[in-house]
Amino acid sequence: MASEGSEGEHPSVTLFRQYLRIRTLQPEPDYGAAVAFFEERALQLGLGCQKVEVAPGYVVTVLTWPGTNPKLSSVLLNSHTDVVPVFQEYWSHDPFEAFKDADGYIYGRGAQDMKCVSIQYLEAVRRLKAEGHHFPRTIHLTFVPDEEIGGHQGMELFVKRPEFQALRAGFALDEGLANPTDAFTVFYSERSPWWVRVTSTGKPGHASRFIEDTAAEKLHKVVSSILAFREKERQRLQSDPQLKEGAVTSVNLTILEGGVAYNVVPATMSASFDFRVAPDVDLKAFEGQLQDWCQAAGEGVTFEFAQKWTEPQVTSTDDSDPWWAAFSGACKAMNLTLEPEIFPAATDSRYLRAVGVPALGFSPMNRTPILLHDHDERLHEAVFLRGVDIYTQLLPALASVPILPSES
Repeated sequence: MASEGSEGEHPSVTLFRQYLRIRTLQPEPDYGAAVAFFEERALQLGLGCQKVEVAPGYVVTVLTWPGTNPKLSSVLLNSHTDVVPVFQEYWSHDPFEAFKDADGYIYGRGAQDMKCVSIQYLEAVRRLKAEGHHFPRTIHLTFVPDEEIGGHQGMELFVKRPEFQALRAGFALDEGLANPTDAFTVFYSERSPWWVRVTSTGKPGHASRFIEDTAAEKLHKVVSSILAFREKERQRLQSDPQLKEGAVTSVNLTILEGGVAYNVVPATMSASFDFRVAPDVDLKAFEGQLQDWCQAAGEGVTFEFAQKWTEPQVTSTDDSDPWWAAFSGACKAMNLTLEPEIFPAATDSRYLRAVGVPALGFSPMNRTPILLHDHDERLHEAVFLRGVDIYTQLLPALASVPILPSES
């Protein structure tokens, strides 16, 4: 069994492992334990602590390090507290034990997504405060629920509340992804999640007959059209080395429903798809394409949205932008190679960008395989500790961005 913290272990690693042991997995996360954990951190670090219940049982915890110039907008460090479910039988170690092997790899659900970043923020703040630093801009750390199932009971509600407005966020950091190379990926936008359910109705009857105009035949036409589009986008990605996954639209067929018995032709069948629409796509035209695919399949074929994001925003990565200049300049000073990309999935950054807060997705994990949501999710303690070092350099740069024209 892994101990609470072996002799000689770095205190930041011990704290990281402690947080990993809190069972915040969907669909029944222990949010109360996570909130208590961050309240304790606030007390230890001398940070302000505010709890905002955005929905019954869904609390956003805000820790605040005040800046010296309250007139300036703040820096927001966001992370989510929930993690995805596990299939424990496929794990080498208990996913909530925070086991550290002899090579220094820490196993746990949330090790990459994104409990590492939460602790890296805190430990960077701890170090900077211990060194006696003060910065012009206030730094807020927000720990939010519900991100893994869409953020609808988390950041989506939080950005609409007066408590969020009172933070006066000028810039935000949120989650990114590991990078297996020497480089670090930074995300400046993301694809729009569209979850689409196509329903086909047709003539029912006994399954021994050649019935015309069945729900299955028409649904098959729509599925074929959508999968042909998928293949076209896949080939576009593979044929252009300059394109990254986030720059094309992906789609996967994820749910098929219909039928009551082997010998009964169903009157209704449905197929559900997960589209991730690239930010440069004309969303109105794309919805029209969905409509055309359904109409081409025949009468009685419709679609509805389970989720539909329509506000894709892009955070500037131009050197003339003061926030990007501060971020990239600090990274350059540390000799970090950055690879700016569009995030292929969805994060809470989309809610921040939609209300006018520029946000970058950044999880400082290079030379690390991407294992979020995977079995044996893990992170090497040396990579984790280097991330603390990186944030210790990034935060002063961001919290010291000179007064902006909008703030004068």
